[in-house]
Amino acid sequence: MQLKNVLRVASYNIHKGLSTFNRRLVVHEVRQALQGLHPDLVLLQEVQGAHRRQAQRFAYWPHEPQHEYLAGADLTALYGRNANYRHGHHGNALLSRFPVRRWDNHDLTLHKFEQRGLLHAVLEVPGWARPLHALSVHLNLRAQDRRQQLKLLAEYVHTEVPMHAPVVLAGDFNDWRCEATPFMAHELGLTEAFETLHGAHARSFPARLPVLTLDRMYVRGFDIAVADVLGGQPWIGLSDHAPLYAELARSKPN
Repeated sequence: MQLKNVLRVASYNIHKGLSTFNRRLVVHEVRQALQGLHPDLVLLQEVQGAHRRQAQRFAYWPHEPQHEYLAGADLTALYGRNANYRHGHHGNALLSRFPVRRWDNHDLTLHKFEQRGLLHAVLEVPGWARPLHALSVHLNLRAQDRRQQLKLLAEYVHTEVPMHAPVVLAGDFNDWRCEATPFMAHELGLTEAFETLHGAHARSFPARLPVLTLDRMYVRGFDIAVADVLGGQPWIGLSDHAPLYAELARSKPN
């Protein structure tokens, strides 16, 4: 594998592989759309690990768990189960083009109504002296819950991620109040990719007419070359969220 100086990264809440209002199974289209990005790293939320009832409802439900199906042959898939229920479970996932040194699924659940987590992987990128720390996260809807979860997240990162390690931490923050970015900058030295490049957070929800800035991509140790919200075809009908995409260049030689 050749030396990698620029990473192609996507973050996407895939709504369990179903269209808005759960009318269509779109996980096959999601896979095709993601493959078209040729990503090095994909951080996913609301990934359906299993659902027996939906598998019976939809004729072309994949035989593999969604994270494995989306990874295909080119990427390594990791899955962090967060929400468990009678017919199955869902959580965060991470798809990586690079070898995985280790990984962990950290629980951020505060109450039974919203089961959330943080999926963390340590990745070996060719030519880098330090491994890349990639984290996929999904936070609660209530602002008070999110503030508590941000503190838990910061405690985890302080403990598990070395201070000078390159970091990509992305996901569905449900942060329409825009409180997470100053917290991330102050506590963890992370900058938000879209805000850094464009001066404002990405509007990613709802996908058909995005007005809310719910999704984020926080980074450390990178220059942001590209930061975009992927709208239009094929993305507009695949989830209630629009995906974020960035191209990240290492800011200092490793």
